[in-house]
Amino acid sequence: MKKNLLIIFLVLSIIKTFSQSKMINPDKSGYEKVNGINLYYEIYGSGKPLVLIHGGAGSIRFDFKEIIPRLETQYQLIGIDLQNHGKSEHRNVPETFEQDAKDVAAFLDKINIKKASFWGFSNGGTTVMQIAHLYPELTDKIIVASALFKRNGMIEGFFENMKDISIESMPENLKNNFLQLNPDVSALKNMFEKDSKRMQSFQDWDESVLKNIKSSTLFICGDRDVVKSAHAVEMSELVKNSRLMILPATHGSYMMADFNGKIDEKLIDFTVNEIEKFLNN
Repeated sequence: MKKNLLIIFLVLSIIKTFSQSKMINPDKSGYEKVNGINLYYEIYGSGKPLVLIHGGAGSIRFDFKEIIPRLETQYQLIGIDLQNHGKSEHRNVPETFEQDAKDVAAFLDKINIKKASFWGFSNGGTTVMQIAHLYPELTDKIIVASALFKRNGMIEGFFENMKDISIESMPENLKNNFLQLNPDVSALKNMFEKDSKRMQSFQDWDESVLKNIKSSTLFICGDRDVVKSAHAVEMSELVKNSRLMILPATHGSYMMADFNGKIDEKLIDFTVNEIEKFLNN
């Protein structure tokens, strides 16, 4: 009897675990040849297009795992693994935010998307600002989450620490995510090298880049982010028609798991609710 009860308990526990986990199954996925490389993409749902741009060392599913199930019934979510990331091909040239913007625009042209909103996290947010700057005709609304446009926008010591960074210091969850998508260790090293050098060599943008953004913009930042809250304020003051939301969060924990893997469901729900209001107004 006790054995049967134990089996029932285990089965119920497994069912509960699966019911609580967020299943992510794209309606469409594959590759498109863009500017000389194959970019991997996933599409979920239908409606107005919202393009999801991951951050450094990330991927579609790593950065937006919590977001996709919350929004796929309301928008057409289009996720792209950028050059050197996730399942996409690699380039042996330096990464730039401008090149990422060009890749995204060319990809959307390939799948016949003429206008879209964009949500970019961290380096993805910086890429989204370049998209709005270079392709205003393509850009509806943009969400810029934990991004920068000047070096002094990062917390003290960030760029100093970047000088001697090595792949050994890369968070294990990011390493594991990459290798699950692409088991080639040399590709992991290439991605890490290209991402690191992009940040090491990052130069301040002219303020005109932000001043020329015409899209309605929502800036998001955590109060304990690696991006200073004051920097988010500065960006919001440079972009007309912009809004600003500073949340009680670390880098991205308002939309994904924190550095320790903990997920704050209520905080993420709040973020998504505010983003829905922004996109729908």
